[in-house]
Amino acid sequence: MSDAQHEEAHTGPIKTPSQLLWAAIAAFVIPVFIIIGLARYVVMAPKPAAGTVNMEKTVSDRLQKVGAVEVRDANRPLKGGEEVYKAQCSACHAAGVAGAPKLGDAGAWGARIKTGLNALVNSALKGKGAMAPQGGGDHSDVEIARAVVYMANAGGAKFEEPKAPAPAAAEAAPAK
Repeated sequence: MSDAQHEEAHTGPIKTPSQLLWAAIAAFVIPVFIIIGLARYVVMAPKPAAGTVNMEKTVSDRLQKVGAVEVRDANRPLKGGEEVYKAQCSACHAAGVAGAPKLGDAGAWGARIKTGLNALVNSALKGKGAMAPQGGGDHSDVEIARAVVYMANAGGAKFEEPKAPAPAAAEAAPAK
């Protein structure tokens, strides 16, 4: 009886010595192949470290000045509303990205038009919601106002396009 109990207690999935040999080989070989495969995966496509691709540009970006001065021609002709819209505003207002009212959508522009031109221009210059100040552009305030008038008029408003400011020299004429 003890022999029967002894045989039943020690039975398992490996019954013969050849099964034991194959299980030992598999227990060693399979993890080795997994490790080799993982090592090849990691080494296969070298990924350059951040900032090592173009070192000159990276270093110059880090060393750039805090502030910058941009010299513009003060006498350049101002762009029209449609031109500024196409250059800057159409990126969001043509498709209605992030809730921006689409060009020509009278329903979306109606409530905004009721606030008045000054409020619309102020929102465009300072930014509103997801829109950055000046829509992220680098146009003058008059050009931005012209673009606002262009978009609002396409939505049903009857605003007049702002004129270029008078030169400062003409205003400060010597008084006698």
